Amino acid sequence: MIHEKELAQDIIKIVGGKENINTATHCMTRLRLTLADKSNIDLAALKNLQGVLGVLESAGQLQIILGPGFVNKVAGEITILTGLHMGEVQGLKAQIADKNATPFKMFLRKLSSIFVPLIPAIVASGMIAGLTNIAIQLGASTTGTFITILNVIGWGLFSYLGIFVGINTSKEFGGTPALGGLAGVLIINPAIASIVINQVALVPGRGGLIGIILVAWFMTQVEKQLRKIVPNFLDIVITPTLALLITGFTTFYLLQPIGGIFSDGIIDLFKNMLAFGGATAGFILAGTFLPIVMTGLHQGLLPIHMEFLNTQHANPLMPILAMAGAGQVGAAVAIYLKTKNNKLKELIKGALPVGILGIGEPLIFGVTLPLGRPFFTACIGAGFGGAFQAAMHVNAIALGLSGLPLAFLIKPGNVSSYLIGVLISYIAGFIITLIAGFDDPKEESFQEKKEGV
Repeated sequence: MIHEKELAQDIIKIVGGKENINTATHCMTRLRLTLADKSNIDLAALKNLQGVLGVLESAGQLQIILGPGFVNKVAGEITILTGLHMGEVQGLKAQIADKNATPFKMFLRKLSSIFVPLIPAIVASGMIAGLTNIAIQLGASTTGTFITILNVIGWGLFSYLGIFVGINTSKEFGGTPALGGLAGVLIINPAIASIVINQVALVPGRGGLIGIILVAWFMTQVEKQLRKIVPNFLDIVITPTLALLITGFTTFYLLQPIGGIFSDGIIDLFKNMLAFGGATAGFILAGTFLPIVMTGLHQGLLPIHMEFLNTQHANPLMPILAMAGAGQVGAAVAIYLKTKNNKLKELIKGALPVGILGIGEPLIFGVTLPLGRPFFTACIGAGFGGAFQAAMHVNAIALGLSGLPLAFLIKPGNVSSYLIGVLISYIAGFIITLIAGFDDPKEESFQEKKEGV
């Protein structure tokens, strides 16, 4: 049995001790560490730890794949052993001095740090919103107390998500979190509809989360510059007041229109891709999503998903991309039936249920990627399901887990099409993996293959 405390101790030792850890965060399956010095890490030893499904470096972070549930426990032990709370920056100077930090890597790191801490709240709210949707479909009164309470619980976060994003953005760029929250308020406040600039009324929420990130970043820059010139004894009054005033006027005259143009452009890009590409676009998007998940870049799609919901009240991307996990489930079942390796069978039995629930990393790093060929057959299987979702114009109405649980969040009238698409990906991933085959590893060699991930 794997003990999370022992694993946490081993991870800390291998990465150079607690003094070498600048930041520690985690998402649903991965422990994400930013290290002061990465030169002495023994990656082979880290990958060989029992309980570690895979290790990769992305956006300047060391990402250790542990799987759902277990990662929370290990992260808790890391917090106790290091004294560093999840999301806290231990050494900002060392973090900035990362020799391999390109502007693109830094951008991805910031984006990940803004949204990853919000994922549990987004998933919980999305699932409750989905259950509310099902209750209504089953005949529950939309005006009854029960549904009203569920609506408040499930949809509340999505109404105020911009405030949380603003707070996290400010944290990431070294500003005051409360002022970052005000950046979100500047964008989503319904009262701005009464503001008319150049004979055009402002639209609450325009620019979405992308606009809020832009405004919160701008406010941190203003705040930093003010702190250089405002006397210390006046700082607590003058700095936040001027930062909010300057940012407020700049937001309404400049930043919100820029954010709106940028977010509208991204949404139009995907809409046109699906409108003109149809099933082909769905095949490509679903078929290439597993490699994106593997590298951790899928976190960058969160603001795009939210912007679809904000502007269109429906998200066609989520059902398509969810097929990536379904294709992998089909591939894993084929591997389970064909392999003679008992260790591999046990690994699949443990990873398959969470894969069906839409969490794909355990199957990626524990099964398909180490075997090589099944990773690509899973991608192809996913493509067929994605093509079907695109052709049937399936949409999600909220964010949550993918896989079968996403059915709760599918727009009424689309649920059967979504489930058929999932079944298509299962079957396609299964059949293509059976046909293509794989090199069945011997008992003693599979762990060595896995260490090469």
